[in-house]
Amino acid sequence: MIESALLPDRTRRLVLLAVGGLGVSAVMTQLVLMRELLGAFSGNELVFGISLGSWLLLTGAGTWLGRSSARLKDPARTLVVGLVLVAIIPLMQVVAVRVLRDFVFLRGAAVGVTGTVLGSLALLFPFCLVSGALLTLACALLDSRVARREGASAIGRVYVADSLGSIGGGILFSFVLVPWLDHFALLCFPAALNLLLAIALARHFRRRLLLASTVIVTAGLAFHVTLIDADDITTAIQHWGQPTVFRANSPYGRLVVTDDSGQLTFYENGVPVISTHNIDQVEETVHYAMSQRPDARQVLLLGGGVAGTAREILRYGVGEVTYVEIDPLIITAGRRFLPENLADARIKTVATDGRRFVQQTGERYDVVIVDVPDPSTSQLNRFYTAEFYAEVRRILTPDGVLAFALGHYENYVSPGLARLLASAHRTLRLSFGQVRMIPGGRVFFLASDGPLFLDIAARLEQRGLATKLVNRHYLDAMLAPDRLADLDRAVAQPAEINTDFSPALYYYYLRHWLSQFTVRTGFLGGVLLVLLTAYLLGLRTVPRVIFAAGFAAAALEVVLLLGFQVLYGSLYRQVGLVVTAFMAGLAVGAWRVNRRLDRKATAGFSPIRLLLLLSCAIAGLAVLLPFILPQLGRLDVLTGSVLVGQGVVLLLTFLLAALVGGQFPLAGATGSGEAAVTAARLYSADLVGAALGALLVSTLLIPLLGVTAVCLLTAGLNLVAAAIAWRVTTPA
Repeated sequence: MIESALLPDRTRRLVLLAVGGLGVSAVMTQLVLMRELLGAFSGNELVFGISLGSWLLLTGAGTWLGRSSARLKDPARTLVVGLVLVAIIPLMQVVAVRVLRDFVFLRGAAVGVTGTVLGSLALLFPFCLVSGALLTLACALLDSRVARREGASAIGRVYVADSLGSIGGGILFSFVLVPWLDHFALLCFPAALNLLLAIALARHFRRRLLLASTVIVTAGLAFHVTLIDADDITTAIQHWGQPTVFRANSPYGRLVVTDDSGQLTFYENGVPVISTHNIDQVEETVHYAMSQRPDARQVLLLGGGVAGTAREILRYGVGEVTYVEIDPLIITAGRRFLPENLADARIKTVATDGRRFVQQTGERYDVVIVDVPDPSTSQLNRFYTAEFYAEVRRILTPDGVLAFALGHYENYVSPGLARLLASAHRTLRLSFGQVRMIPGGRVFFLASDGPLFLDIAARLEQRGLATKLVNRHYLDAMLAPDRLADLDRAVAQPAEINTDFSPALYYYYLRHWLSQFTVRTGFLGGVLLVLLTAYLLGLRTVPRVIFAAGFAAAALEVVLLLGFQVLYGSLYRQVGLVVTAFMAGLAVGAWRVNRRLDRKATAGFSPIRLLLLLSCAIAGLAVLLPFILPQLGRLDVLTGSVLVGQGVVLLLTFLLAALVGGQFPLAGATGSGEAAVTAARLYSADLVGAALGALLVSTLLIPLLGVTAVCLLTAGLNLVAAAIAWRVTTPA
């Protein structure tokens, strides 16, 4: 066993470098596996929340299991072995996600909540437990009598190193690697980094057998990269029976194009978004809207152009179709495989966020067609809110028409679908005088301040347009009086208005989606619930404060990301800056507090008091956020630049993270006994709090309660934890 008090400076630097490499690997692995799990489970935001919550919970469990690392006979060897595992496991996990999905679950069938929870826990388990345990082990290695005498915190130093590694990994993933590399090649970068660090540590600690083994593993990785295309092999297994003709990554997801006997299907993150034989969807999307204004000259199409909707619109003799698609990779693949759908010079393609385009454009349009999926995520919900409809009305000509589809109608309006339709209808009526619904394959909404018509067949015939599906026979069946009456009854029921910061429609959609599955918690679910409850009840005073801070970090970061997305669109690089600002805040906050702890104790300095003061500051920031975010749009108008508002969001993100990051080394300084035990308690409390914050806030609390209530709830949690800690730690 290594006596940590005797660790030389070079050893400490190597250990901290290893922690930084672990941070790089953790953030890259997390981002890759979140994408893979979304694809495997055809995910919405609930799937993302479950996967992220599972990640944080399992990592917290790993830090807790590592609490006995200080008593290991050879902690240095354990650290080296752990780095080798951290390098290899992510590659194996990607293989498992792609290959095992259709063996465990029915091929092509949607996976419910129970399967998603169990699947994500099983798939994320190996990496999360190892990486969490290594954080605690690093704290034990760095702990020393000399450091404690000077007031320094091994826990705080590890926290800073991990945060800096996460910053570097996040920047590399978002801005450098993901546009050019597939997921396997991308994960080879952190794998190589951790293997090199493992080699350096093995040499430093003179573990010759371990050094030789690590070199062999590194050579094996190089062989794998050079000779085996694992991405191609696993993609072929994933889409068995459908030959893959294209696969690539973009900042927005993984795009795969398959060719099944001439039918091309585009899969984005595992979800089919475009199919060349889906003629009915193309015709319904176009003709219900265009038949209202057959003489339209300017048409705006948000999404769907690659599928053929843009070309179908041209049959009305329009002057120009402006087709906006957020992911340029979809446009690139579309031009390669379906060039005829975008070849006409009258189709103007714009690669940007559709909501942002509507906010910025100075053009006026006769028809706006929103061809996006249902509001299964908060990003998609932005195209169904009162604010968006008001923005569309601004760019429409006086009698212009907005058209979109929502839900699927098959001769029966379920209670879940009725809530969706009622909310959308009420929200539309805030901006438009006329709203009509058409019960086709999906429920199509038409909105305008001018007249709207349901005699679509006659208007198409008058125009001389021959269609394959949307003809008189089909429309007579779709527009039958009983079907129209069904929709009228559905929208007559009470429902919440859908807004940017209170996304009721997104919540209704999640309820509607969940109603399709039987949720079984079973024995394992009961055990997990009991264990989580026992853990929360058993939290000590200081870890309880850290738990509240972890919850606040995740919850308020979700709020800030939602606000940024609503105000400035889904601009990936800018949203990446929000995440980077958060990680930088964590590192700076912990570093500043570590500097103070490194100084000799001064009169009146109390780590516990400063810890509780930071809790109150987090609560204060939480209270202010719902009042600040809605004003940023006005600030941009006053200053004439969106950079001002974006800068405020980044500053708020940095401030939140700095407050949270500053608490961690303070909490470590208040602990007594082995650093590994203290670190295990604090890391597990932080990660469990963050897990619950990410899962509950993103998938339930914001859609159900709105941003203001979530912020107040978060503030209350931190104030209660601080008040209890103050009462316990302050002498009577």
